[in-house]
Amino acid sequence: MDNNDLLIRLRYALDIKNKDMVEIFKLGGIDLSKEEVLKVLTKTPESDEEDDDSIWIDYEEHDDYIKAEDSLFESFLNGFIIFKRGRQEPKPGQPEVPSLTNERSNNLLLKKVKIALQLTSEDMLAIWELAGVTVTKGELGALLRKVGHKNYKECGDRYARNFLKGLAIKYRK
Repeated sequence: MDNNDLLIRLRYALDIKNKDMVEIFKLGGIDLSKEEVLKVLTKTPESDEEDDDSIWIDYEEHDDYIKAEDSLFESFLNGFIIFKRGRQEPKPGQPEVPSLTNERSNNLLLKKVKIALQLTSEDMLAIWELAGVTVTKGELGALLRKVGHKNYKECGDRYARNFLKGLAIKYRK
């Protein structure tokens, strides 16, 4: 799954409106219009690996698509935290805007959504249970670790997809 697909699924799972998407991007330091947000929320053939009959298009030249680079995706997630929890005053010596990490998008998604929605580890495990997937506390801890930690585990697409599916089940009732 690419970043565009993650954004589409997160938006659906939490039923985020277009105007709120614009506001979240703005809070994350990215100024996009409603039309540009809709272009970011366009599904791409690269994100749908099961569909072999996709028509491959050079999206750099396409006007109805904006690729969500890692920096755009992380800025959205930072804005989502501010949108849900409010702006936090930086501590002395801490930068005003959080620096971008070098993490895999799926791991970043889990961490930032956990913070934004104030989820506990038990909440996250329950969300995966709603999607029919069993994740142990040890696995979750490894997914939430920093890159470079000896117990860090990269979050695969299956975990991310099922987490978003569980969120949709929980929040779209």
